Amino acid sequence: QVELVESGGGLVQPGGSLRLSCAAKGSIHEVYRMGWYRQAPGKERELVASNHNSGATNILDSVKGRFTISRDTATNSVFLQMNNLKPEDTAVYYCNAFIATMTSGMDYWGKGTLVTVSS
Repeated sequence: QVELVESGGGLVQPGGSLRLSCAAKGSIHEVYRMGWYRQAPGKERELVASNHNSGATNILDSVKGRFTISRDTATNSVFLQMNNLKPEDTAVYYCNAFIATMTSGMDYWGKGTLVTVSS
């Protein structure tokens, strides 16, 4: 049993900052990739940022220079530092990870944390 536990969402004014955290817990053999997706009302879920064990990082063009993804492999955690937030960043943010247990490997999702950017 594996679960992703997220924290850090909330309400922030435009120009403000938030830090999202996600920890993978359970019977984990190896975590290959961790990242964040978001889904705004009426829109499809989109990849915000991801980090692979190879060191490769993907990040959405519209958040480059404002958002930074980082990982703590010792605790199977991933973080998203979000600076200079804009109203269009308002969305539910989901942690995602590809995790191998002793029997299988698959994608896991957190329950989501709401980020609201509004004055």
